[in-house]
Amino acid sequence: MKEFMFLFRGDDNVWDSKSPEEQQMHMQEWQQWIGEMAQQEKFVGGERLFSYGNTIHPGGTKVTDRPLTEGKELVGGYLIIKADKIEDATEMAKGCPGLQWNSYVEVREVWPED
Repeated sequence: MKEFMFLFRGDDNVWDSKSPEEQQMHMQEWQQWIGEMAQQEKFVGGERLFSYGNTIHPGGTKVTDRPLTEGKELVGGYLIIKADKIEDATEMAKGCPGLQWNSYVEVREVWPED
């Protein structure tokens, strides 16, 4: 099997608009979705990311202390999963609970180690 990365893009506007109970239910949906992939031995790892960070510009001398993207394009987290082909990984990504909360999922194949 190949490895694929799911990059979760979006901002926290929808999350911030929800009640603590709705947020907790949403997190349970994420745990269930990831848990199903883990049971199938297709989950490798992943984490949520903070919205702040540094951007190092070409040449390596200039550093900006914020992402240079719009809020909807911020990468909020990632997962690495296993699938036979990108179409299978894409089908798995369609189950992402974040899609219901205005997030995007980008599916990318991880370059294999050689």
